[in-house]
Amino acid sequence: MEVVAAAIVQDGRVLAARRRRDGRWEFPGGKVEDGESPEQALRRECEEELGVVVRVGREVASVPDHDLELRVFAASVRAGEPAAVTDHDRLSWLTAEELTSVDWLPLDRALLAAVAALLPGAAAAGRG
Repeated sequence: MEVVAAAIVQDGRVLAARRRRDGRWEFPGGKVEDGESPEQALRRECEEELGVVVRVGREVASVPDHDLELRVFAASVRAGEPAAVTDHDRLSWLTAEELTSVDWLPLDRALLAAVAALLPGAAAAGRG
């Protein structure tokens, strides 16, 4: 199964979303459906989950886990203002220094160094 996530960067911060069901944090995204490219899936998921239209950039990292691969892409908001619409109860814009301040899902945590490289102050994010 292929799962995609967006590292939505704005004003030197990246968007993190807290899941309603368990209170853990993740980068927004979801499963790639049959017939979709990863980029199409990410645009669809961001519209459904956050109510925004995103521009999907380059893939920054991926992490495998059993029968799943999580791929994270750089992204930016093209239209709308992110809101916790469906699966999330809270959103937070985090600086590189704040990335380790929330309780990430394990696969998302494995992507933090790659995501931090997209942000100012990335050297500080490697700690913790």
